[in-house]
Amino acid sequence: MGTVLKLCFLCLQLISVHCHGRILKDDNSSSDQFKNRFQRIFLSILFGMFTGLICALVFAWLVRSFVRYINKAPILKGPVVFSPKIPPKTLQSALDNDTQLIGSSNSGKYFRTVLDNGLTVAVKRMEPGSPQLHTKSFKRRIQHELELIAGLRHRNLMSLRAYVRESNTFFLVYDYVNSGSLEDVMNKVRENQLQLTWEVRLRIAVGIVKALQYLHFSCNPTVLHRNLKPTNVMLDAEFEPRLADCGLAKIIPTLNLPAASNYGPPESFQSCSRYTDKSDVFSFGVILGVLLTGKYPTDPFFGDTSTGGSLACWLQRLQEAGDAREALDKSILGEEVEEDEMLMAVKIAVVCLSDMPADRPSSDELVSMLTQLNSF
Repeated sequence: MGTVLKLCFLCLQLISVHCHGRILKDDNSSSDQFKNRFQRIFLSILFGMFTGLICALVFAWLVRSFVRYINKAPILKGPVVFSPKIPPKTLQSALDNDTQLIGSSNSGKYFRTVLDNGLTVAVKRMEPGSPQLHTKSFKRRIQHELELIAGLRHRNLMSLRAYVRESNTFFLVYDYVNSGSLEDVMNKVRENQLQLTWEVRLRIAVGIVKALQYLHFSCNPTVLHRNLKPTNVMLDAEFEPRLADCGLAKIIPTLNLPAASNYGPPESFQSCSRYTDKSDVFSFGVILGVLLTGKYPTDPFFGDTSTGGSLACWLQRLQEAGDAREALDKSILGEEVEEDEMLMAVKIAVVCLSDMPADRPSSDELVSMLTQLNSF
């Protein structure tokens, strides 16, 4: 009996061990299954989050692109008018008829035309020559820039009254000034067809620099003229100057070439990207030198005229030698008080023509310097 009990107890132990082994095996298997299931769930959540993020970014980009497309300004056709005095249909009709050529420059040709309502306007015709400039993006950009230019308002600026785009040609409409440009007036002075007193010449210089002061300090963003020269300075009947072509060189890359003008600063020969408000001041310095001397900046009198710096170098040499009076146009020499003013103006021109932009005064400082020479 005792032996049977022992055998039964032994069997129970064997069964217990066997069952315990199976339980341990089943527990390990369940643990592995739990870990695998947890990993799959974690990876699924991670993949879902990543996919959701990508979809959200793609959706945001599509919405942003759609909004940009909706807000993108259309390329306008036909007359875009900024003055109530110019009826669009009248302007279009006038452009289709014959117009009178009154001048030309590297930026285009100027025409004189009369509208049906009797208003006389000056029309500038621009044709960007490079094929890549005829793209929609360029046309939209030039349209935007012209609208900004049309918003400029100053008594010494030629205001853009309207523009018309036809195919790859832009027609810019300005007020007509029958006295012509500073270049035309100085040509008459050189040919002894016109006498221009120092008082008038100083008034012209002050008007130009006041326009630059407005462009450089009152406009946001700052506007650089980039192509300042006598042909872009129009004069009214009282010889009050009005700058033309403000900002056009920014939207017509061919105008950024320094070789296009003998009034360009030294830094523009190195890189157009270095052009600043002090570069406009250099161009003004050349114009002031022309008003004082009565000569072209490329006059053979100055010697080597391969660059616009020959007039500047000549004035600087006279100033250093104390012979600034020799620079003055003999036709404006007169009273002693005026001569003192002119000699001070020579000093101002010389500092404007400094090689380093940092050495030149700002247009804001120039207004004070020039207006102190006389009462304006």
